[in-house]
Amino acid sequence: MANRHTIILMQTSQNRATRTFMDYESISQAMDGICSLYERKLKDLNPAIRNITYDIADLYNFIDGLADLSALVYDHSIQAYLPYDRQWIKQRTFQHLKKLAVH
Repeated sequence: MANRHTIILMQTSQNRATRTFMDYESISQAMDGICSLYERKLKDLNPAIRNITYDIADLYNFIDGLADLSALVYDHSIQAYLPYDRQWIKQRTFQHLKKLAVH
């Protein structure tokens, strides 16, 4: 699963103009990117707080609050991108954060 180019497709609100994408060299970097987006939003909402903490439920609420979110992950064996949904992204962010907590 490492080093699989990943494209995150995202729409932050019902307005189609908020559609965007981010691409990463790996699934792990993509999950980092989603966490960073949430952390940036928290900082914007709470500029006076220096150390902001959150739990996985907060991150899931952020992910669920997006109008649309999906991932395209490159599969070398078929030389194509495979689509993954919001649930998969939630599972992968959880696994990613668990790995970070262990180190």
